[in-house]
This record gives sequence, C-alpha cells and structure tokens, in this order.
Amino acid sequence: MFASDMNPARDAGRVTTAGAVLFPIQFTWPHGGRSVFLSGSFNRWTELVPMSQVEGCPNVFQAVYAVPLGCHEYKFFVDGEWRHDERQPHKTVEYGIVNTFDAMPIPAEVPLVHPRSEILNNMEVDNGLMHRVSAVTLNQAMPRISEEDVTASRHRIAVYLQAHTAYELLPESGKVVALDVALPVQQAFHILSEQGIPLAPLWDFRRGKFVGVITASDFILILRELVNNRSNLTEEELETHSIAAWKEGKAYLKGQVDGHGRPIPKELIYASPSENLKDVALKILQSGVAIVPIIHLEDGLFPQLLHLASLAGILKCICRYVKHCPSSLPILQLPIYAIPLGTWVPRIGESSSRPFAMLRLTASLSSALDMLVEAHVSSIPIVDDNDSLVDVYCRSDIMALAKGRAYTHNLNEMTVHQALQLGLDSNPPYGTRSQRCQMCLRTDTLLKVMEQLANPGVRRLVIVEAGSNRVEGITSLTDIFRFLLG
Repeated sequence: MFASDMNPARDAGRVTTAGAVLFPIQFTWPHGGRSVFLSGSFNRWTELVPMSQVEGCPNVFQAVYAVPLGCHEYKFFVDGEWRHDERQPHKTVEYGIVNTFDAMPIPAEVPLVHPRSEILNNMEVDNGLMHRVSAVTLNQAMPRISEEDVTASRHRIAVYLQAHTAYELLPESGKVVALDVALPVQQAFHILSEQGIPLAPLWDFRRGKFVGVITASDFILILRELVNNRSNLTEEELETHSIAAWKEGKAYLKGQVDGHGRPIPKELIYASPSENLKDVALKILQSGVAIVPIIHLEDGLFPQLLHLASLAGILKCICRYVKHCPSSLPILQLPIYAIPLGTWVPRIGESSSRPFAMLRLTASLSSALDMLVEAHVSSIPIVDDNDSLVDVYCRSDIMALAKGRAYTHNLNEMTVHQALQLGLDSNPPYGTRSQRCQMCLRTDTLLKVMEQLANPGVRRLVIVEAGSNRVEGITSLTDIFRFLLG
C-alpha cells in the first residue's frame, strides 16, 4: 500500500481495538484532489478509509474514524500518491513524513452548560459575532441568524412555559411507583426492573415524607463497589442493606459529611402542581436530575405524589405550541450543526478536555459501567468494526441485569453485547434496537430533533453520518433546554 520508502511493519503503535475504548476523530484534508483516502497506525496501515468531499467546498475532504488510546501516525492517499498535511503536527521518520496526534484517555462527557453569551458566540449573527466552527462544519456555509431572532424565539418559548403549570403534565390516567426506604436494595432492583422503570421516589414512613429518588445510577454504583471487593456477587450481599443504608453509605463515598463525620442529608428536589413549566425545567437542569416529582402538599395531610416531571414531557408541550406558529420561531429551522447543538466528534488536532469515547460490543460490561460513572455520562455509543453505530448502552440498561439475577455474575467477563441482549429479551421499555437507538443527521433542523426527543423513552439522539452511520456526535434533552432557555 505504501511507496517503497515506507514500511508499515515498523510502526510501533499497533493497538488492537477489540473491546477497547475508542475515540472518534474527524480527519480533514483541505488541499483538494479527485479521490482522497486516509490510513494510519490506528488501523495498522492496512486499510484505506475513503474521505468524503464537503458539500460546497470541493477542495475539502473529511472522514470520521474511531481510534484506540495512544500516539498515532497517519497520512493521506491523494490521487494515488501518499501525502501529509503540513498544517497539522508532523514528523520525519525512517520511511518518510507522517502526521501525528495523541488520543487522550478521557471518556466523553455530556455537554457542558453553555451561558447565553457563549451560545450566541457559537452562531454566525448579523451583528458581527464570530462563529466558532464546529467539528463537522469546517468550511461549510453557515445559515445566518440575527441575535434579535434568537432572543425573540427564546422569549416566546419562555413566555409560553411561564404561562403553563406542572399540573398540565399530569396524564389522564397512569401510575407512579414509589418505594419505602426500608426496602432491601435487591428487592428495589427487582421491582424497578419488573415495572420497566429506571427510577422511583423514596418514601420514609417514619418521617412521613418523600426523601429522595433511587435511580439506575445507584445500582451501577452498588455493583461497582461490590465488584471492587470480589468478583462474584451473592444475593445475600444485596439483601444486607436497605435503601436508606445505601443512601447513607453513598454520602460517605462521596465525602458528603459534616464536621462530625455524619452524612449530610440531601433535600428532595420537587415541584408543586402550580409551578410554571419554566421553573420546573430549570430545576431539572440546575440539579442535574432526570426527573422532578410533582407533589401536592396540604396542611395536616400526607404529601400526594402526582407525577414525575421530565424534560421530555415539557418538550412535548413546547412542540405542541410551536406546531401552530413555526414561522414566529426562526431558530427552529436551524440545522443542529449550525448551533452547534450537542457534543460533537473533535477534529484532528483540536484540543479538548472532553474527548468523545465509544465502545465495541466486545468491551466488558465493567468497562462500560466505569465510563458511565467516571465520565458522568448517561450513555455510550456502541459501534461495530466499521465504527458504525449498532446500539447505545445507557445507565437505565443496568436494570436488565435483574433478569435471572445476572448481576451475580462476574461483570468483567460479561460483554456489552451480552448485557444489551438481556435488555432486548426483557419487557419494555428496553424494546427493540430501533426503539432504543435513535439517530439523526447533522443537517436535521432543531424542530425535527425536538420532535424526536419529545417521543416517550427518547432521551438522546446519536448524530450519524448519512449512509455509513458513523457516529458524529450526541444531542440530548438537556442540550435542547440549555439552548432554548439560554
């Protein structure tokens, strides 16, 4: 594949990607050509990865490729000739000049909270604010939008949310599951799995109040703590602690103790039925929780748990509203790459403290759980050997381990594929892959993405390349509301 002066066998950076954490990187060749390919140490120089011409930019070619951790070398194969990009880091080796880069050992985080000024700076506006080009839009023509249009659109949505209350989120019929803090952890795990829900509010009978929420993240932390002490778990170990005891232990683990070494109790974040939807959404965003219980309080009576408010429910209300006045909200017609909305695969050479990470189906379940906890992410894209999206492993997927008490197995020996299969074999909400693995394109409008995310059970969309389904980014309900509420 190489010219005679190049010897790929001498490359010292050969790393197998099977079961490893992968970091998708966007490579760009901006110097033209008729056919452009990419190859490097990350694929052992054995594969020519085709690069696609950027629409509207005939001299720019791009490709997204997932690489393992480490230092890498690469070159471009342009019209039958091996070339390097002098604008990117490069070095001279015994077989010629190659470009270089390092894949950082930090998993991707969920998108950060962007202040309103930064969001506006990320857009090309008429008053001259500079546009920060996203990883997927290098040299692409950007839609133009004025700062006034952005402000006006956000104001209309804010006014709508302030005029409607949490009471309107309540369904005509339904049920809300709550658990007593005295329940054993194992029993709570099985109840949530059987009910097909990833979380539930907690009731303290002694105190006569709701005191918190138990979530899938709690079970992930519990399993990780037990795995760190021994390989195989027994049911007795999960039966020895109540939910209340676990919550207290969790406070010690996180160092949430007072000056006397006692755990600091966390107050439940909840909303009343009369609170407006904007305030409810802000509570969810600012506290970093998935839901806010809607609780009716009345003197002399026990609190009444009415509903679990989520961003999806609020977004569904917004979509009903904008359906009747889309022309008055110009930001809804922006493609998501122009905002940019979500977390995107970084460009080659782009410095980032939040590299974007993925896993193969052959990765161990324990590695997936470690990434979810340590990187503070809610989901991990799962890709095949061609880096095409095949599934997503989410925090809530841990609930599937209750089936057949799979959590008692050695999680270091269970693959992500096996764990996902448990979910597919279980009852809803796990469902089919098409229901779980929701995708969108970078050219999709904000309105289209909002409508997809408003569907029940959809918390995030994986942004993929058309045709290949290679991962380009992730956008979530949180991203939508951080942008809309500024």
